[in-house]
Amino acid sequence: MKNIAVIGAGTMGNGIAHTFAQSGYQVNLIDISKESLQKGLDTISKNLDRMLAKEKITEADKKATLKNIHTFIDIPSGVKNVSLVVEAATENEDLKLKIFEQLDSNCDEDTILATNTSSISITQIASKISNPSRVIGMHFMNPVPVMKLVEIIRGYNTSDEVTKTIMDLSEKLGKSPVEVNDYPGFVANRILMPMINEAIETLYNGVAGVYEIDTVMKLGMAHPMGPLQLADFIGLDVCHSILEVMYKGFKNPKYAACPLLTNMVRAGKLGVKSGEGFYDYSENRKAENVSKQFS
Repeated sequence: MKNIAVIGAGTMGNGIAHTFAQSGYQVNLIDISKESLQKGLDTISKNLDRMLAKEKITEADKKATLKNIHTFIDIPSGVKNVSLVVEAATENEDLKLKIFEQLDSNCDEDTILATNTSSISITQIASKISNPSRVIGMHFMNPVPVMKLVEIIRGYNTSDEVTKTIMDLSEKLGKSPVEVNDYPGFVANRILMPMINEAIETLYNGVAGVYEIDTVMKLGMAHPMGPLQLADFIGLDVCHSILEVMYKGFKNPKYAACPLLTNMVRAGKLGVKSGEGFYDYSENRKAENVSKQFS
């Protein structure tokens, strides 16, 4: 397995492409526009420069990584003769289902089809594929080049052979794969999102402020960043979407998104990517200044 296609050049997609390319794989990076692809390549180059500055890679490593990435603006061309496709488009079920319908029509019969979804049912996605045994979840963590964990999610029909292949492949990437079964939120987000939602509820109910909530969790629970800062980093729209998937899947009110989170998403206050969430990122991307709404 040397030829890989990655669909989506956003935060997760370019990180996945970077990781495969740095490990020596030929990567076809696919997105809907040349502008999106160039932005993704620029991000990869900047991240490689950071690794170069820390002496984790050499200049030759950087050049080889970038040389391994090829860009495409359509799925049929981008998935030709690849052994694995990793879909990393926006966390939207309808969009992912449409993409997998295209993959079923344009990929070789033995191509493994993986999705980087953080919550959507692998079994549901696989329902659009004539051979659902080759569909699997490959949930990388952000930032992909740095984080070791990959959740490997088996759909109802995912074969043992495909699962073993992807587990082994993840290890070759220097990752630590963990196999889980296909239920809403899987493991990571089933535990993480209720914690983030509860932190937002705690703020919403006036128990404490943004800085105070995050400080308690960082100093008291040894978390590297507080839950509100983490929500900003993930994207409040993404957090909201994942909670909606779990609420719909389990029919349990404990997964219902806090009204404050819903209103912030409606207002476009999505965290780091929009410049403001629970913190203000207008001056830098660090969570140093609490948003005026909460200060």
